[in-house]
Amino acid sequence: MNGSVMTLQFARMRTPCHSRAKGSSERGFTLVEILVVITIIGLIMALVGPRVLHYLTESKAKAAKIQIESLGSALDLFYLDVGRYPSSSEGLPSLTQRPGNITGWNGPYLRGAVVPSDPWGHPYVYRSPGQHGTYDIISYGADGQEGGTGTAADITNGVR
Repeated sequence: MNGSVMTLQFARMRTPCHSRAKGSSERGFTLVEILVVITIIGLIMALVGPRVLHYLTESKAKAAKIQIESLGSALDLFYLDVGRYPSSSEGLPSLTQRPGNITGWNGPYLRGAVVPSDPWGHPYVYRSPGQHGTYDIISYGADGQEGGTGTAADITNGVR
């Protein structure tokens, strides 16, 4: 009797912990169930994804417009101090560093003394005199090329 108890205990020790006995109530997910869940998640992403991307591209265009307005305000401060807007050759860096021997320059006119890039990482284009007024500040959009439509459309300070 003592030997049979030892044999039974030895048999239990050799059985791996992760094996299931027949009729066990433990149950995992079947492949079909997992595929159904993945399909549902894919459908949700297909419906929600384009809207999120649309809002992202709209927000970049709005951020560019706000930055252009901020640069315009800095240019107006430059004008008040110096009596003229920077030339095209002086450009937007004249808002952060004194260009040549200009008297009255009281900058930097931008926070952090850095001219920001547009939301797509491209530099803003500054023209003085501009096609739309005293000066133009332009972002060429997502593609960084002049012209374009949609997300690649140019964003400018408008008529001044």
